[in-house]
Amino acid sequence: MNRQTKRMMQKQGSDKPRAPEKKPASAQATHERTSPARFLSEVRAELRKVAWPTSNEVVNSTIIVLITVVVMTALIFGFDYLSAKFVLFLYG
Repeated sequence: MNRQTKRMMQKQGSDKPRAPEKKPASAQATHERTSPARFLSEVRAELRKVAWPTSNEVVNSTIIVLITVVVMTALIFGFDYLSAKFVLFLYG
């Protein structure tokens, strides 16, 4: 920390440690327990708000994911195979 930073901190009053703030003892948060029935009804209400995909969207997304996995697997296999052949060529 250089002198300029120390002077600026002294001007702002941040060079002295502050006392930690104390919370009053009566300000403790009390949580009510939620009954299972209320919890499930709230879950159902939230699930009604979800924008669920159509079956066509699910099928299209699944196909795209499968094609991507096959292509990436082929690329990784190809790079691994070529690397192994190259190392064998160098040291074999």
